[in-house]
Amino acid sequence: MARTGTLYIIPNVIADGTQDHAISAHVRDVLKTLRYFLAEDVRTARRSFSSMKVFENLEILQFGVLNKDTREDELPELMRPLFDGFGMGIVSEAGCPGVADPGAIAVHYAHQKKIKVVPLVGPSSILLALMASGLSGQHFAFHGYLPVEEKELAQSIKEFERESRLKKQTQIFIETPYRNARLLQNLILHLQPDTLLCVAVDLTSAKEMIISKPVRDWKGERIEMPKSPAIFLFLA
Repeated sequence: MARTGTLYIIPNVIADGTQDHAISAHVRDVLKTLRYFLAEDVRTARRSFSSMKVFENLEILQFGVLNKDTREDELPELMRPLFDGFGMGIVSEAGCPGVADPGAIAVHYAHQKKIKVVPLVGPSSILLALMASGLSGQHFAFHGYLPVEEKELAQSIKEFERESRLKKQTQIFIETPYRNARLLQNLILHLQPDTLLCVAVDLTSAKEMIISKPVRDWKGERIEMPKSPAIFLFLA
C-alpha cells in the first residue's frame, strides 16, 4: 500500500503587512516543501504566498477550493495528492484553518483516512484576544456572530451574560467590521455594569487596539471603532 502524504495546517496573517513577524521561519520552511494546497480563495492564497517570498515560481503550485460550500463528497478528489504520497497544506483566509474556519471538514476527513495531520503555529485572533483580555482563559466559548436584528441581539447578549455568570465563562464574538460600532454600543447598553468587556481590534498590526474594563467604565466614553477585524469578549 502506498504511503500517504502529510496534511499541514498552515496559519495565515490576520493583518496586512505582518508576514515578517507573524509567520515563523518554520512555517516558511514547511511551505517550501509543498506544491498542493487547499484554500478558501485561491487569489488570496497566492497573494499571501507572494508576500512571504517563499516560492520562486508560484505557477508550479496547485490549489483546490475549500470553503463553507465544500461538500464532503468532494474531499476525495480535492485531497487526492495526499493519497499519491504528496504533502498538502490547508490555508485560511486569515488566522488558523479549522478555527472559526471551514478547514475542519478536510482535517476530519484526513483523520478518518488515517492521514497524518500537522498543525503549524501562527496567529489566531480569537486566542490572541483572549490572552490579552485579562478575562478567564480557563473557561471560554467562541460563538461567532450575534444576531443582527435589534431585539434578538439584545436577548442574545443577556442570555450569554447569564451563561457567563453561571459558568464563569468568557464569551467571545466577532462581527462584520462595518457593524463594530453598533455591536459595541449594544454590548455597553445591555450588559451589567460589573461585567468585564474587552475589545481587540487589528491584532498584530501597527494599529492594534486592546481595551478591557468593566462596562460601567465604557459608558459615556467616546470610542472610535474602526471598520477593521475585531474580537469582542465579556465575562460576567
